[in-house]
Amino acid sequence: MSRIAIVTDSNSGITQGLAKELGIFVLPMPFVINEKTFFEDINLSQKEFYQKLQNDDEISTSQPAAGDILDLWDKILETHDALVHIPMSSGLSGSCATALALAEDYDGRVQVVDNQRISATMRQSVMDALQLVKTGKTACEIKNILEEVKFQSSIYIMLDTLKYLKKGGRITPAAAAIATVLKIKPVLQIQGKKLDAYAKARSEKQARTIMIDALRKDIETRFGGLNKVRVYVAHTNKEDAAQDFCKIIKQELGAEITFCDPLSLSIARHTGPGALGIACSKKIDCYL
Repeated sequence: MSRIAIVTDSNSGITQGLAKELGIFVLPMPFVINEKTFFEDINLSQKEFYQKLQNDDEISTSQPAAGDILDLWDKILETHDALVHIPMSSGLSGSCATALALAEDYDGRVQVVDNQRISATMRQSVMDALQLVKTGKTACEIKNILEEVKFQSSIYIMLDTLKYLKKGGRITPAAAAIATVLKIKPVLQIQGKKLDAYAKARSEKQARTIMIDALRKDIETRFGGLNKVRVYVAHTNKEDAAQDFCKIIKQELGAEITFCDPLSLSIARHTGPGALGIACSKKIDCYL
């Protein structure tokens, strides 16, 4: 059997420590903070990031440098026949397009998945890829399967504040001010390519209900029922609330939570702390 490596980036929520346990490779996403470059989970922890965010430090996101990607691929291919690279959604970053262009020089040994996922659903794609490797699928077959099912996932996120969307130019200062005065908790959604508005809530409790109802509808109408999906919870610096949300979801949906992870820092840069999310993706058991 050929040796196939799985590569992703830190937008998957997979830490460097977990990557070693799984036997995969994770490219850390770079951040420029006050004109200094940091790398997620290398010299920038979740705690440090939120401290800098709340201190109103100047933070911008970037994509991995082409040289860093090539160095990693070349090192991996010294000991593997091929690799499957799973970057964050091409609708949210240019890193996928960059990887696709770089892979053209590798004669098929590097397969880049335009996966249209991020955070917990992206992590699930990595786990699915590992299972597909075990079944003897080739790198090209794994890429094709993951792209075939890429839109069979759904994410809803409640924000605690609009401050960081305003700071990033995603909404106007006036809209943010009105929402703050009215104590609105916006609910956003990710259905593949981009982050969009979904609903407005007047309390966290109402926002949680909106998200659960939305995911229940997706599970029933898009994915064929609860036994066909895996359910996840994600958060930004809100661990206790996320664990409570897991219990509520189990009561309301009867669903076990596959992952309860911090959101990637690339998303947290725009949502700010206090965000809470729910997601699901369809199982790919038919390919295993």
